[in-house]
Amino acid sequence: MSSVTEHTCCSDCQEFVSDDGNKCLQSNKEQAKFISHTKGPHIFFDKLFHRIDTPNSNVLSSYEEATLESIRNWETTKGKRAVLCGVAYNKQKYKLKGTNYDVINMRELLGSQFCFPSSSIHILAEMDSHPHPTKRNIQEALRWLVKDNQPGDSLVFYFSGHGLRKPDFFDDELDGFNETICPVDFKTAGMITDNDINDTIVRPLKNGVKLHAIIDSCHSGTILDLQDVYSTKKKLWLDNSSPSGVYKGTSGGHAISISACEDNQLAADTSAFSDCGKQMEGAMTYTFKKALMAEKPRVSYAGLLASMHKDILTAKEKGFSLRGLFHRERLQEPVLSSSKVFDVNEPFVL
Repeated sequence: MSSVTEHTCCSDCQEFVSDDGNKCLQSNKEQAKFISHTKGPHIFFDKLFHRIDTPNSNVLSSYEEATLESIRNWETTKGKRAVLCGVAYNKQKYKLKGTNYDVINMRELLGSQFCFPSSSIHILAEMDSHPHPTKRNIQEALRWLVKDNQPGDSLVFYFSGHGLRKPDFFDDELDGFNETICPVDFKTAGMITDNDINDTIVRPLKNGVKLHAIIDSCHSGTILDLQDVYSTKKKLWLDNSSPSGVYKGTSGGHAISISACEDNQLAADTSAFSDCGKQMEGAMTYTFKKALMAEKPRVSYAGLLASMHKDILTAKEKGFSLRGLFHRERLQEPVLSSSKVFDVNEPFVL
């Protein structure tokens, strides 16, 4: 294979893209290190970065308008409320098989273990009875989640689907990348970035309000852009503040995120935990639910991470199937991040 690589320039963002799909990033900022395989879906997604940041049209069908209006009209309940998103990407070559199963499991967990009223739990999924997880629908649902939040509220955002990374040219990220989640229509409407999520559900949190985000997707370690990340190896909090100095905190509340893996890693769909060996589900979602249902009395944050890690090690020994077309040699450990430092030995409560 020739070592000579041809490069073409994207007229929209002035980035250089090699003919093998890898980017040669050129900008006035320090170059981000874009690490990617030279084969497989990464090339496909790299190219998508150049055309999915801006929606093609603001025109919505009558059905789409009606769906958005129904989300806006969800009752803003006091106390506990949750938005659960499962994206299967049906009829796409990167389809996921376990996400619908994941959101149903999470709904059951919130109701049975944490007394969330069924009326306060809303699901976005590619199922007939629920709004589909399009970019607009997810964004509107997130706005509902934090609307008129008050002291004592416990809010949950759950996402099971694909996640990606894109270069950050504004010195906003320590690793040089923005993390994203992929709505079902991300190829045309665009991804939802960590900056978007932070602005929408972290910044508005008032004093006395707690948000938990449970994100089962690739590259999700700092998907909320929270300023503190817990190291299970060092057993201490690490500073994840933005190099640019931009404020990424709350308005007095507390945001906590538990993610499937670090920013440079991929998550997994697996059948390793299934009794029949056929049911696909998110590895992070399964281990999260198992830890919370098995531990009596209630598990601490540190205990939750340890239990999830233990089950992941067991899955590695059994073997597993990885999420969609994304290939890695091992399952990853969960990541805990927070808008402020707190004692990880305190009980996990939603």
